Amino acid sequence: MKKIYILPNLVTTANLVCGFLSMVHAFQGDFKGSAWFIIIGAICDSLDGRIARFARATSAFGVQYDSLSDLTSFGIAPAILLFTFATKNIGIGVSAAAFYAICAALRLARFNVSAEEKDPTKLKKIRKGYFQGLPSPAAAGLVVTTVLVQNEFSLFSDSLLPWLMSILGFSLALFMVSNIPFPSFKEVNWRSKGKAWILMIPVIFILSVIQAPEITLFVVGYLYLFLALSWAAYICFFRDKKQGAGIAAH
Repeated sequence: MKKIYILPNLVTTANLVCGFLSMVHAFQGDFKGSAWFIIIGAICDSLDGRIARFARATSAFGVQYDSLSDLTSFGIAPAILLFTFATKNIGIGVSAAAFYAICAALRLARFNVSAEEKDPTKLKKIRKGYFQGLPSPAAAGLVVTTVLVQNEFSLFSDSLLPWLMSILGFSLALFMVSNIPFPSFKEVNWRSKGKAWILMIPVIFILSVIQAPEITLFVVGYLYLFLALSWAAYICFFRDKKQGAGIAAH
């Protein structure tokens, strides 16, 4: 076996461990702890790639290891949390959780194959600065924040919750394997200059997370989903048709 880079793979391991611990807590009935371990795993996932690029320690091994860790933390763990928290008492509950896990695996496999082949004919529908389909960490975040808000405030009745969570599981699964473009913030230039008031946006976000983490993450997650779907609908039904009409007119 070839030698591997320690630091980025150590962070990836932390992500994997968080996914495992999330499942352990879900089986023990500690749904809040399970949810927060997935969030910590997402933070680790956002760091390992940046650390690898910064240290010039990227490798094929790291890419595959990261993908397997993501499947654990953002595919299997959220599916188990979804099932144990809400859907285990209805007939389609296990199907919703299993379908979520399967689509998360398919999404990660598609991403890996597309990245390796770099075939323009297969990637031409992927707009620059966008993901093809809902990213698995974002889908897991929506499951997690819904669980946290429900656990904290009991928004939905015990009879309604299993059905709503099953619908959520099926919907997020389909979004992950869809061709809908979802914004990516990987290409944002954080070193660029801007007006001073822009700094207030992350400051307000951080303060909101400190003050009310469950509500803040819930609102931000669903706002991201709503805006992405709205933008995709605009592109599909309005902007592309207008451009096509303009080309036809010429």
